[in-house]
Amino acid sequence: MTALRKLGTSDLQVFPLALGGNVFGWTADETASFAVLDAYTAAGGNFLDTADSYSAWIEGNSGGESETLIGRWIAARGNRDDLVIATKVSQHPDFPGLTAANIKAAADASLRRLGTDHIDLYYTHFDKPEVPVEEIVGALDDLVRAGKVRYTAASNISPERLRASLEFSDREGLARYVALQPHYNLVSRDTYEGALQDLAERSGLAALPYSGLASGFLTGKYRPGGATVDSARAGKAGGHLETERGRRVLTVLDEIARERGAEVATVALSWLAARPTVTAPIASARTPEQLPALLAVAELKLTEDEVGRLTAASD
Repeated sequence: MTALRKLGTSDLQVFPLALGGNVFGWTADETASFAVLDAYTAAGGNFLDTADSYSAWIEGNSGGESETLIGRWIAARGNRDDLVIATKVSQHPDFPGLTAANIKAAADASLRRLGTDHIDLYYTHFDKPEVPVEEIVGALDDLVRAGKVRYTAASNISPERLRASLEFSDREGLARYVALQPHYNLVSRDTYEGALQDLAERSGLAALPYSGLASGFLTGKYRPGGATVDSARAGKAGGHLETERGRRVLTVLDEIARERGAEVATVALSWLAARPTVTAPIASARTPEQLPALLAVAELKLTEDEVGRLTAASD
């Protein structure tokens, strides 16, 4: 049984891979979503990551589709107490922004869709600099005090705004962020490393990187001159093949994958898992068949030399 990891300063214990819910209601319909969720939890997974806006960008969708599918699955399986559910606020078409009133209304809507009375980890999805951190933190604290949210977190936020939020929480004795969800992977390091990572480390925040596989590029299925990949994110992922760094990273991933008898995706996620502050990378799967390579990150521990080779290749 894979050991769970403590999430920052919270008392949440999470599986070393968070299952991304962005595909539920988008590239995975209800049947496929349920199959993925069943396979993930059967393997010991307990950490689901979604957002109230998933997947409002699809024609015919209105946002909340992912939460709704997860809620239906939880109701069907009766397993709410076994799960750590993370969702986010600020991007739903009906609940845009981070004013106090919107944060609270959006949380209630998420709770209804998820069919639960509490959210374990509630993120500000994209920071809104026009809203004072005092208003945002105060609203999140009200949700914690009301028992609707257990812990709070931030995503897509500047070091300056994150620092101000933490300082306000500490000064006023309000609920303090326990986690940070940065965009971070082997071909996108400056989106986290530096001031943001340093602040997370000093503040005891758990980092839960999204886009850990760079929209699928770091699975190894995109190759120079290779066949077209059938994916909604193929254009974005394939673009990394045009960069020297992307090709260099892929070469070293291939080498280590061969040496360790592992999948390329597993190695890429294992590099993330070995980085300072990272508790659990986030990755999504459209089918149960895609899960084993992701779940294997819980067992594959890269050596210091392997981490160093990948880090050098991605510079």
